[in-house]
Amino acid sequence: MPARAAAGLLFALALGSAAAQAPAPAATGSPDDRYDRDKVLRVCQDPNNLPLSNREGRGFENRIAELLAGKLGWKVEHTWYPQRMGFIRNTLRAKLPDSDQYKCDLVTGVSTDFEMGLATKPYYHSTYALAYVKGRGLDDVSTPEDLARLPAERRQKLRIGAFARTPAVDWLLNNGLIDQMVSYQHQTGDPDQYPGQVVERDLASGALDAAIAWGPIVGYFAKKAEAAPIAVVPFMPPDKNGVRFDFSIAMAVRHGDKALRDRINGIIDSSRPEIEAVLKEYGVPLLPLEQK
Repeated sequence: MPARAAAGLLFALALGSAAAQAPAPAATGSPDDRYDRDKVLRVCQDPNNLPLSNREGRGFENRIAELLAGKLGWKVEHTWYPQRMGFIRNTLRAKLPDSDQYKCDLVTGVSTDFEMGLATKPYYHSTYALAYVKGRGLDDVSTPEDLARLPAERRQKLRIGAFARTPAVDWLLNNGLIDQMVSYQHQTGDPDQYPGQVVERDLASGALDAAIAWGPIVGYFAKKAEAAPIAVVPFMPPDKNGVRFDFSIAMAVRHGDKALRDRINGIIDSSRPEIEAVLKEYGVPLLPLEQK
């Protein structure tokens, strides 16, 4: 799977279909004038997508947006929209009714090669992870390869949750475990559903023996779990079969809004220890940052 397609699926942003749209026209005039006058950082985020974001502000992307705004001396305003089909069209590219003002100016959690906007520097670098409940027969698995090397009679009984069209599927196929896969969809059409349910609900309850998902999701819900102690086993690059599991994550502004992008880049650079502290608090598996 190409890195861009895989990265888009990480955040359930439907980038594959959205990328077919033409780029938005470049902004005219001086956006800096409006930002300095209004002192508002307008952020586009999902209202129900923990650990990334939610309407109550409990996600790490909520926290990082507040950090950026604080460094700018601005306040944060949100446009909430589920990160599904049409997310960018209805947020970053959408204008308020009877107005030339866009609904929001910054989207969090995109790939560094994001095509529908102007990407910032990466603010974290993470990887997919395997999760299982401790004490249920997989405690000898300390790397993904350990799972792949289990005796055939143990492997055949496994039920492994994985999201369709992600690197997890390629790994299961390459390791002869595709028949053990329980398939999940990122975009179900139900805004009340969220990717973390694969860990928080199905893995914890015993409906699955293991799950493979984007590391920030696995790390957060494993840390949050109380009834079932969950082990987190990150996929460490490089994979012997060339499957990429790790991705650097950025933010994005509209094409042409370079001044705002550069301001955000400066704050990302100066705030890396604070950003890392937030991510660690949420259990995000972190790898060394890749610079653009």
